[in-house]
Amino acid sequence: MIDEQDRTFDFVVIGAGIVGAAVARELAATRHSVAMLEARDDIGDGTSKANTAILHTGFDAKPGTLESRMVARGYELLGAYAERTGIPVERTGALLVAWTDEELDALPGLKDKAEQNGYDRCRIATAEDVYTQVPDLGPGALGGLSVPDESIICTWTTNLALASEAVERGVTLLTGHRVEAVERYGPHSRLLTSQGPVVARWVVNAAGLGSDWIDRAFGYDRFTVTPRRGELFVFDKLARAKVPKIVLPVPSSKGKGVLVSPTIYGNVMLGPTAEDLEDREATGTSEQGFDFLLTKGERLMPTLLQEEVTASYAGLRAATEHGDYVVELDPDHRYVVLGGIRSTGLTAGMALAEHTMGMLAAAEVDVSPRPEALPPAPRMPNIGEAGVRPYQDAERIERDPAYGSVVCFCERVTRGEVRDAFASTVPPVSMEGLRRRTRLMNGRCQGFFCGANVQALLESRGSTSDLEGGA
Repeated sequence: MIDEQDRTFDFVVIGAGIVGAAVARELAATRHSVAMLEARDDIGDGTSKANTAILHTGFDAKPGTLESRMVARGYELLGAYAERTGIPVERTGALLVAWTDEELDALPGLKDKAEQNGYDRCRIATAEDVYTQVPDLGPGALGGLSVPDESIICTWTTNLALASEAVERGVTLLTGHRVEAVERYGPHSRLLTSQGPVVARWVVNAAGLGSDWIDRAFGYDRFTVTPRRGELFVFDKLARAKVPKIVLPVPSSKGKGVLVSPTIYGNVMLGPTAEDLEDREATGTSEQGFDFLLTKGERLMPTLLQEEVTASYAGLRAATEHGDYVVELDPDHRYVVLGGIRSTGLTAGMALAEHTMGMLAAAEVDVSPRPEALPPAPRMPNIGEAGVRPYQDAERIERDPAYGSVVCFCERVTRGEVRDAFASTVPPVSMEGLRRRTRLMNGRCQGFFCGANVQALLESRGSTSDLEGGA
């Protein structure tokens, strides 16, 4: 039974990762009331926070799939959105490297596959070309395939930009609301959450690792999420010169394999592993994963292993038994599922949101734009090394000395940036959230030097008065 006291919305999006935030942002441009439910205490704290952070062209997607279309379209949409909002992107390009005759023979087919996906800029590279592009590769490369438009991007800022714009457009963000059951009452769904019921006229399931459970609550049994753990090493910034572009393996039947990639923060990343698990919370690293990465790294780029590893982490991907996304609309239940969205969801998220709006319109749901002007897209703080950081901006520091007061010396994060994070549309509620918004404690010392001051900033929500040395 629906209680008059229950919070009721036209649309409720379950999941505040990149896909959910992108959908909520689009829905918020209509006349409908929208809520975004997140089981965790912060946005982007699930599958969206830990991936390889690549803006994909979609060159290697399976032709004809929804995923291939969404990645190609998402590449255009997110690239343009990043320019408008200041999401850090570096157009590094990528190079697939063949180490065996079998992999070398596969390169023309991969080039053809890219062209079937509408991407015609791949080029076959000789062994000499490969070492000209990436001199520090290990010995034995036989050739490669260049993909000049693959790019690196900040997944954290992408999620934050989409969620912030959704909220600024009027979306009600409800964090800490884990959906525990679903009750159906005619045209309404009553979502029983860990913080009370929320009623929806339409539900959009973008719940990532929990999307299959939500789907079953609506009476379906069409996919099962198998958490696929990917472990990665992050190397010190001194290693960046060794990896001028993304270095990809030639994919096999076992998956895409381990890559070496620069990051927009100036580091180098090695990974991921691919281990299917049952535990949907198993984001810890493992000895077996480390051994696997070291073995792969020794082959790919042995000199990289001489550099310092500053961090290791693991993320879970929402893998399913299907070779494509599971995206469907049920008009009778007023329900949309966006399931099985793997790591390509970073690139495809905005396209999936656009696709969702098209499905709703085809189902004769009024998703016409609301008459009043929307607020401008937010301008996000730059945490990438390719652009000017606040500590480098003399004019900005002159206007506000807080941007010249460094709190985290490894990552050059200033007090002004921390203050701004807490004053933002979607502020952090934990140390991890503050890390993702500013890069605090993500550097070489991992918080050993700045940890006490950062904890004080967290507890005071950005106030500098309690810091050692004063303001």
